[in-house]
Amino acid sequence: MADKELNLIEHLDELRKRLIITAICFVVFFILGFIYVEEIYKWFVRDLEVKLMVLGPSDIIWVYFMLASIIAIAATIPVFAMQLWLFVKPALMPQEIRVTLSYIPALFFLFIAGLAFGYFVIFPTVLNFLVDLSGDLFVTNFTADKYFRFVMNMTIPFAVLFELPAIAMFLTSIGIINPYVLQKLRKYAYFVLVLIAITITPPDFMSDFLVTVPLLLLYEISISLSKVVFRRKQKREMLEAQKYGSEEGI
Repeated sequence: MADKELNLIEHLDELRKRLIITAICFVVFFILGFIYVEEIYKWFVRDLEVKLMVLGPSDIIWVYFMLASIIAIAATIPVFAMQLWLFVKPALMPQEIRVTLSYIPALFFLFIAGLAFGYFVIFPTVLNFLVDLSGDLFVTNFTADKYFRFVMNMTIPFAVLFELPAIAMFLTSIGIINPYVLQKLRKYAYFVLVLIAITITPPDFMSDFLVTVPLLLLYEISISLSKVVFRRKQKREMLEAQKYGSEEGI
């Protein structure tokens, strides 16, 4: 009993260490993002025909914090993935260690791909729809705070959800889930994804459709990739069992 409690304490200490390293990296990247926030801001508003407004001094610092946070989150993703891998590494087989390590850069690139998809595809489509909807009835002036909140709503959910394939493959490779579980949960996952799409988009069918289809496609891709990993894992385990059996026979 004492050994189990000691083992649990060691695991908690190791987890705390990994979380602290991740938090420190986030703070460092946040500071770097804040240093270059003016250049980041100019890049985001380069195609706007009007200057964004602020309604008070606090809006300025809030916008800067939002932009620096996006940079920090994106840069911290591979660090977090590496710390998570180091935490579970002692429980992995040698083959699993090599396979799961390859998912770390994939998580970062998928996160960036999700941001790009949201910003370059979904964001302009939804923004143009809303601006065209106003017609000549309204003067379309944007505050910096609301504009960047809108940008985040159109990009961050996709950046997170684009991680699904890599996460599914990683969890399958270490035996936590399998593709058959994902298939059983499909209807619940579809409901959640459709709900997310409806929540982050304007109340029109086209916008909902443009967001929902990629999310559902991502889930199906996750299932397919999980199947590939699961079959390879089963094949590898079967070969190892045969090898072990032949050695025992000798």
